[in-house]
Amino acid sequence: MTRDEQALSDVVERAAAILTAAGFPKMPARVLMALTVTESGGLTAVELSDQLGASAAAISGAVRYLQTVGIIRRVAQTGSRRDRYELPEDAWYAALTSKNAVFGVLAAQADAGAAAIADPASTARARLTEMAEFYRFIEGRMPLLLEEWEQVRGQESA
Repeated sequence: MTRDEQALSDVVERAAAILTAAGFPKMPARVLMALTVTESGGLTAVELSDQLGASAAAISGAVRYLQTVGIIRRVAQTGSRRDRYELPEDAWYAALTSKNAVFGVLAAQADAGAAAIADPASTARARLTEMAEFYRFIEGRMPLLLEEWEQVRGQESA
């Protein structure tokens, strides 16, 4: 099977730019996409640095961020001091489920903000109330959406 490395490099950079525009940090987005397109299942920090033309410090910060949010995992390599970074098989699902708890917390904070504004005609209070309602809506629908994804994923792999 042949690979068009230039086309894949372009995909990595374009997808990273889209993620960055959506609020994802740039270097973690580049690392995430590089790991997504690798055939080897994972890459070391040196390999990521070489592939992305980035400094060791930039790669270190990016993998730390991605580990913190649960998108990648670090795997020790037997007989080597270098770690390998991999995407779990269900990385996208895991990343989204880890964010689900945030929706309720954001809704509660929006409620607290709305409660701090006594004027029921306040525009800020209305925005905070809508924010709380939105995040509660997402929080309520997310388990069903993820369950549906599991069913679709199970059908595709069968």
